[in-house]
Amino acid sequence: MTQTQKILAARAGKKDVHAGELIMADVDLVLGNDITAPVAIGEFAKFGRGEVFDRGKIALVPDHFTPNKDVKAAEQCACMRNFAEAQNIGNYFEVGHDCGIEHALLPEKGLVTAGDLVIGADSHTCTYGALGAFSTGIGSTDMACAMATGKIWLRVPEAIKVELTGSFNPHVGGKDLILHLIGMIGVDGARYQSLEFTGPGISALTMDDRFTVANMAIEAGAKNGIFPVDETCLAYLRGHGAKSPVAHEADENAEYVRTIGIDLSELKPTVAFPHLPENTREIDSVGDIKIDQVVIGSCTNGRLGDLKAAAEILAGRTVAKNVRCIVIPATQRIWIEALERGYLRTFAEAGCVVSTPTCGPCLGGHMGILARGERAVTTTNRNFVGRMGHVESEIYLASPAVAAASAVLGKIASPDALTR
Repeated sequence: MTQTQKILAARAGKKDVHAGELIMADVDLVLGNDITAPVAIGEFAKFGRGEVFDRGKIALVPDHFTPNKDVKAAEQCACMRNFAEAQNIGNYFEVGHDCGIEHALLPEKGLVTAGDLVIGADSHTCTYGALGAFSTGIGSTDMACAMATGKIWLRVPEAIKVELTGSFNPHVGGKDLILHLIGMIGVDGARYQSLEFTGPGISALTMDDRFTVANMAIEAGAKNGIFPVDETCLAYLRGHGAKSPVAHEADENAEYVRTIGIDLSELKPTVAFPHLPENTREIDSVGDIKIDQVVIGSCTNGRLGDLKAAAEILAGRTVAKNVRCIVIPATQRIWIEALERGYLRTFAEAGCVVSTPTCGPCLGGHMGILARGERAVTTTNRNFVGRMGHVESEIYLASPAVAAASAVLGKIASPDALTR
């Protein structure tokens, strides 16, 4: 079995499972946000059960339209808040207290550990594969069922092995790796399969890199992405108070539908052009594309390492005239640490806007909507038509380093261009 299949077998109480098998598995955490949870809460009432299966295994995070952008958003959040209070759910994270974007917040709070089965009514729930967990997105009705029963049905996925060798060059990281991979195999290249990352190159990836890569596994159509449980992972889990991990390793004779080799030393800063994450180009082939807005943040690239990379480039420089640069730390804890390290001052002095944690512009919600004809370089995860605003706007996905350099030069650019 693969690493993913071993987790699923354990959570289904089976000795083994095979690709294509339908299983019923026990969940370790059920997640919802202010868009998806209210629907699930409405469906939960239809089960006729007064209480959730385990109040300690539910997490509710208002993060998409928060701070509330309008009355409807406020009512969505009120629905979550009232349900959390009625069910005595402790893992409810309010704005201004323990707030944050869900997929950065839950690992930070130690709510996920290696070997867990995590489901969430948000497609980027696959982020937690960075911690050696099986995590995947589900619909709101499945979330309701899981809150009532503690179980989820799944089809066991086939697997793709991604063997990493080498190490990154300067200004290259996890975002470039996952964009490169999606560019290779396409947005449906891993449809309902698990992306299993292996090889000596794993040691070159920080946890922030791994979260970014696992987060965007869904953009290749994958059911999940997953990393080995090495010392880097274990150190993160210990540092965040997670419960004891269960490390699963793929068998030597595990079956994979294909193997993809990537030498990290050969990667260059990579940009995904409109209107799909697979439409990638290396920075040398981008051309002269002027931009109107830059967003640095999101569940993909709003962690401290991402802010550090952007701050190092923006230090002593100024955002180009007529370019709006919006920086959004992913959690309150990251916001505070970025403040203490001087990153927020660097951003402000460079001419950026710094926001409280929110998904905001990533889904075209608020805090940075694009007008007709505008172009944005963003560290978010999707660049579909109309994703961040007007259907005639354009979104270019890139790393924090490329986003920061682009903000300074007013066009899509490599950090190396600042030193020429």
